[in-house]
Amino acid sequence: MTAASSATAAPTPPLAARAAAIGGSPVRDILAVTARPEVINFAGGLPAPELFDAKGVAAAYQAVLADAPGRALQYSTTEGEPTLRAAVAERYTTRGLPTGADDILVTTGSQQALSLLATALVEPGDTVLVENPCYLAALQVFAFAGAHVVPVPGDADGVDPDALDALVARHRAKLLYTVPTFQNPTGRTLPLARRTAVAEVAARRGLWIIEDDPYGELRFEGERVPWIASRPGAEDRTVVLGSFSKVMAPGLRLGWLRAPAALRRACAIAKQAADLHTPTVNQLVAAWYLERYDLDAHVGRVAGVYRERRDAMLAGLGDALPSGSEWNRPEGGMFLWVRLPEGYDAGERLPGVVGHNVAYVPGAPFYGGDPDPRTLRLCFVTQTPEEIAEGLRRLRAGLA
Repeated sequence: MTAASSATAAPTPPLAARAAAIGGSPVRDILAVTARPEVINFAGGLPAPELFDAKGVAAAYQAVLADAPGRALQYSTTEGEPTLRAAVAERYTTRGLPTGADDILVTTGSQQALSLLATALVEPGDTVLVENPCYLAALQVFAFAGAHVVPVPGDADGVDPDALDALVARHRAKLLYTVPTFQNPTGRTLPLARRTAVAEVAARRGLWIIEDDPYGELRFEGERVPWIASRPGAEDRTVVLGSFSKVMAPGLRLGWLRAPAALRRACAIAKQAADLHTPTVNQLVAAWYLERYDLDAHVGRVAGVYRERRDAMLAGLGDALPSGSEWNRPEGGMFLWVRLPEGYDAGERLPGVVGHNVAYVPGAPFYGGDPDPRTLRLCFVTQTPEEIAEGLRRLRAGLA
């Protein structure tokens, strides 16, 4: 027997404190529990797979690998393939936010962009302001970075700019993280006047804004609201995160950040340490697709289906939920937000609901501060209207 295998061998060193302290995603945990095919799952945040343009993406892979296999299968630059960066920049420019290819850093999903920004901007102990409730994976990223996360009060329209102003002054906060359009988890959209006010606060107080926009193109009613990055005072301090996950296919893992030059360079260095670059073949496939296919038309078709599914959920919620419940009516995106009456706890009720073969996500994990246990998130895009109606009937029985 060797010394290393003896009973007196020293234990391995412990995990880093941040790894031991940060839990997993409650949403992922719920999805694992509710993966049975008989469960109608309103808990997920996945786009509808039957709406992917599989033929178009397959044609793009075939063409890229046939025409330029050496390039497609080779290493690439950290910043991203020039053709894709130019195509993304053009999409912003045509929508009113002038952007050049050099303003874009391609990332492995916009989730990586958020992690790179935390690496480049956040020191342990720095205050990060977030919406309340907030995108769950953003809370995880900032926790890993050692940030002091402070929620900004708001209402059905989003963050309150006056409350934001006071919190920046009180905590000397470094950045605000927001999903202003069709927010995850609530589905709400920050109005233009508040976007302008948030930009003014950031300019006056010296604040970075991370404007996460994975859902903005999935609008099926109302008028598009300009990015915070386009508001006066925000131009030099706002990072816009984008993604093809909700409009093309999440399996491509293609996202990006649009940022001022110095911060973009810092994120590129952090990305070099993380993964060198996003897969070349996937970038070239997306660029080929954008050049030859009408992505906007595809997104319009997807949004039309999502609207039908949202309407089906809204039509049945009144009968499915206990009397006194409240919910919103999002103009796009994938989610709506529910608040049950006093005395209900959505987390405590979930096991009984799952017993009726339907599921949702309790709202409590999305809060950066004290949670409202009555809240829950419903995703309306992955089931047909008929499946939604049946799921709501099961939900009624489960909440009874």
